Amino acid sequence: MDPIVEVVALILGFIGWVMVGITLPNRYWRTSTVDGNVITTSTIYENLWMSCASDSTGVHNCREFPSLLALNGYIQASRALMITSIVCGTFGLLLALIGVQCSKAGGENYVLKGRLAGTAGVLFIFQGLCTLIAVSWYAFNITQEFFNPLHAGTKYEIGEGLYMGWCSAVLAIAGGACLTCSCQMGTEEKYRLPYQAKGTVYSGPAPTRSVAASTYGRNAYV
Repeated sequence: MDPIVEVVALILGFIGWVMVGITLPNRYWRTSTVDGNVITTSTIYENLWMSCASDSTGVHNCREFPSLLALNGYIQASRALMITSIVCGTFGLLLALIGVQCSKAGGENYVLKGRLAGTAGVLFIFQGLCTLIAVSWYAFNITQEFFNPLHAGTKYEIGEGLYMGWCSAVLAIAGGACLTCSCQMGTEEKYRLPYQAKGTVYSGPAPTRSVAASTYGRNAYV
């Protein structure tokens, strides 16, 4: 395992985990501006949990979605994927802190540390994939409604929360890939002890033929 690559992967995974934690409660997943005069101009923005509106006077009003079952299917799926992403990132971060070679946790069992680091890398990749699927699915529905001429409701645009989610996914996948590739799971070649021959090893000059012959008794030739 390369310690430098492991530290870089751990930093990338940590930043991706923090960013997905910021992305989830961010209110600006999609935004829409209703143009009017100076008084009536308002901005509507939503995320996975609530819908908010603000006017030109700076007054903000938010309301949570009243029913889970009344939500669109992609919003419910995005909620589940984002929560799964945070859980995977949390376990991946804990395993990475134990499994990296420069960490004192876990003792000197480098085979076990390598397996933990590889598992952490897989969890980071899974975190990034869950985040990527959630934000991409949400953005796809935004663009589909925006360019649909038959859509009579409010047309939204992509908000800053989705961009943060994409960045988080890229960092998590990159960190997980680096951590997985840098570890040697289940191999002991690097830490194998030098070979020692069995039995007693004698040193010294080889005996001559006459000396070797005298060591045999007369009964040896019978």
